[in-house]
Amino acid sequence: MTSYEPDPRRWKALAVSLTAGFMGLLDVSIVNVALPSIQRDLGASSGGIRWVVSGYALAFGLVLVTGGRLGDAFGRRKMFLGALAAFVATSALAGAAPNETTLVIARLAQGVAAGMLTPQNTGLIQDLFRGPERGRAFGMFGAVVGISTAVGPILGGVILAVFGDPDGWRWVFYVNVPIGVLAFVLALRLLPRSEKREIRLRSEIDFVGILLLAVAVLGVLLPVVDSDQGGIARMWWLFPIAVVFGVAFVRWEHRLVRHGRSPLLDTRLFTGTPGYATGAAVGALYFCGFAGIWLVFAMFFQQGLGYTPLQSGLSVTPFAIGSAVAAAVAGRLVPRFGRRLTVTGLSLVAVGLLAVALLAQLVPASAAGWAFVVPLVVAGIGGGMVISPNTTLTLECVPVRMAGVAGGALQTGQRIGTAIGTAVLASVFGTVLVSSRDQQLALTVALCCAAFLTCGALALAVAELRARRHRAQLSEHERDTRTAEASAADVHRG
Repeated sequence: MTSYEPDPRRWKALAVSLTAGFMGLLDVSIVNVALPSIQRDLGASSGGIRWVVSGYALAFGLVLVTGGRLGDAFGRRKMFLGALAAFVATSALAGAAPNETTLVIARLAQGVAAGMLTPQNTGLIQDLFRGPERGRAFGMFGAVVGISTAVGPILGGVILAVFGDPDGWRWVFYVNVPIGVLAFVLALRLLPRSEKREIRLRSEIDFVGILLLAVAVLGVLLPVVDSDQGGIARMWWLFPIAVVFGVAFVRWEHRLVRHGRSPLLDTRLFTGTPGYATGAAVGALYFCGFAGIWLVFAMFFQQGLGYTPLQSGLSVTPFAIGSAVAAAVAGRLVPRFGRRLTVTGLSLVAVGLLAVALLAQLVPASAAGWAFVVPLVVAGIGGGMVISPNTTLTLECVPVRMAGVAGGALQTGQRIGTAIGTAVLASVFGTVLVSSRDQQLALTVALCCAAFLTCGALALAVAELRARRHRAQLSEHERDTRTAEASAADVHRG
């Protein structure tokens, strides 16, 4: 067994990889504020505009596990550089799109590139860091995940304000090009090279598993991302198909493991890796409640109060600031406090969202932006204590050889949670608004639903906290037993 030799350039390599990962995650939400400009400039249909957003999210979620597996098999550096180059190229294509069709195709390809890129971040952290340093690195990764979701509308609003109509929306995509090129050049110098080994595609890559998982994920995401146009009612039949293919995927992966072949997603991650299954479920359920609130806030501030996209984005900045600070600090505290951090964080998120829901009923609509500042900071601090510690604790027992696919599976759950949560909360907001004509009541009900979903994640986190304590007690008992046996053996030999 070789000893661990820290790479002296590991923190610089992490900064480069997280910068690229930030761009991919940011593009999930940054385009939202540019949709009206795109529709006016290209004369795009409402269906085409919807696919500019949902197509990216769909493609992103479909390939995360596959991207992680390819990184495990072929090396993180190769996959990172290839995916980053593709992301830059497709961003340029989206910015230059002359019509709706080209833009939708570019966004689908951009989503695939981002989905291939994102799992390499968690894999690189597993490769480059050990011990407390890994907690700090995952803290930074968690900050990137949380902040990218929260600041997308803010940055999109700033870009539109700077470049204006009719072509300002193109710079939402063009901005990725110079940043991506610089990140690519630095990654060539800083990312560690993997050991060369012979790869046989048929033996290393589980093509059947890729197909089965893609159909299962597609069956869940496609109706959800199209829910605002009645997608769930029209495509409900995809849900049972997703279940059938999901079961088939699990059975197929079990079979590959039994026969000693390389699966796409080793199911022992969920059955034999302590804390992984529960941690992944916590992340997915939290993102159901967390990710959907941004669309609800945008609808409330822009449609209800007449805010500009930039004003709407700035109104939720307190959450982003609280999340950024807390995530960086929480990553350092994981070795000391463990799962208690996520339990505390989820509690703060729920309290913050419920406080905003209450204030929406108590203060005049004109004062809502200022009234929400403190509870949004509280919720943001809680959010920063959830994502990075949960990522660290979920992946802490994962073998390095499966780090990429484990990170991809974790992110897939979060993407599915994002899609479902956004659809559910937006639907709740719209339904209450239509029936009551009351923007503030609609916001209150939607945020109560988000808090309820967050409490579900909290219940899972509490269960995992108890399970961790039980595992620690068993380990301590085993150590005591071994010590006693060794002492008895020494006495017997004496």
